[in-house]
Amino acid sequence: MSTMELSFKLNGRALTLNVAPDTLMVDLLREDLGLTGTKAGCREGECGACTILVDGTPMNSCLMPALKVQGREITTIEGLEKADGSLEVLQEAFMGEGASQCGFCTPGMILTATALLKQNPDPDEGEIRQALSGVLCRCTGYRKIVQAVKAAAKARA
Repeated sequence: MSTMELSFKLNGRALTLNVAPDTLMVDLLREDLGLTGTKAGCREGECGACTILVDGTPMNSCLMPALKVQGREITTIEGLEKADGSLEVLQEAFMGEGASQCGFCTPGMILTATALLKQNPDPDEGEIRQALSGVLCRCTGYRKIVQAVKAAAKARA
C-alpha cells in the first residue's frame, strides 16, 4: 500500500511522517509513535477513551483518519506534562480527588476537561457533566471526576 506525507504538530512538536491512507489517528499515536496514553476502547466513537484534542477541540481518534490532521495541532495526554516533568493542574486534581480507578477513561476525561476549562474557566456541575458526557467511566460514578474538575478550576482562578 502506498503512503502519503502527513505534517502536523503533536504536543507542541512539528512532525512529518509517511502514513497509509487508511491509518486511524489512534493507531498512529499508539503503534507508530508510542503514545499509549490515548486508549483504544470501543473503536466506534462511543466511549471517549481515545479522546485527543485537535486544535483544542476534543475528538475521537478511533474514528479519525490520520490524514485529517494535516496542518493541525494535536494534543494527547502526554502533551499536558510541563517542561519540568510535573503534571498539569487538572492531572494533579484528578490524583488529589481520587478521580480515577482503573484509569482507562482518565486521559479522555482529562483532555475533555482541559478543553472545557479553556472555554469556560468556572463551569458549574451541570456544565462539567455535559462536557464529560462523551467519555464513559465504568468505575467511578463521575462524582469524584466532577470534583476534580471543580478543584482544578478553583486552583487555576
